Amino acid sequence: MRRIMVAGNWKMHGTAEMARSLAGDVLAALPEFPDVDVAVFPPAPYLALLQSLAEGSRLEWGAQTLNPNAEGAYTGEVSGVMLRDLGCRYVLVGHSERRSLFGESDTDVAERFDAASTAGLEPVLCVGETREEREAGRTEEVVERQVDAVLERCGIGRFEQAVLAYEPVWAIGTGLTATPEEAQAVHAFLRSKMARLDGTIGGQIRILYGGSVKASNAADLFAQEDIDGGLVGGASLKAHDFIGICRGASRDG
Repeated sequence: MRRIMVAGNWKMHGTAEMARSLAGDVLAALPEFPDVDVAVFPPAPYLALLQSLAEGSRLEWGAQTLNPNAEGAYTGEVSGVMLRDLGCRYVLVGHSERRSLFGESDTDVAERFDAASTAGLEPVLCVGETREEREAGRTEEVVERQVDAVLERCGIGRFEQAVLAYEPVWAIGTGLTATPEEAQAVHAFLRSKMARLDGTIGGQIRILYGGSVKASNAADLFAQEDIDGGLVGGASLKAHDFIGICRGASRDG
């Protein structure tokens, strides 16, 4: 059975003191859900702080993006090797805000996935459709296109050490949430696609749901056969809310 994973994307929020307090609260609560893998994705300036607080614990951490180049004259950018130096296990690639606000194309996302994997990180590949695309019945077409761009560059084997995250754009930060059945349908589609290419990888890859996940809906979402946890945005900024989602993810709870 795949272990449930709950990951908190803090986006561009907070201060060092907030990061210290939030991480401390989550670390203290970890014994309550031993069957749940927990990770946080703080802003880049606080990655070293997370490393100092969480190293040696079950709490894992990752970055929100990376530059596809290993090194060079890219002022202000951060490479995968640098993230590994900061103890990161994961890095988000293809988050909808990176696609929409920073113009990252499917090709750009594939390059970042490749760079992350090459650096020894586990990419968390985010895919999802807009409200217009969903209403037009194009959900599967859109998420398949986004995954195919990575598959064409990297191959299915790279997904052995990777995570998928289905984040319907229309449900991020809007308060709207796909029903458990709607989310499950897309997760099942993604798993089936991966399984056709490699049965082992398709069976073991974790597919997270992101889109207004809350403590009140976490258990119902994570009870679905192909939903292996959540990539949590706003609710991850409050320890009480995030810990509540982790409790909802625990099958022992």
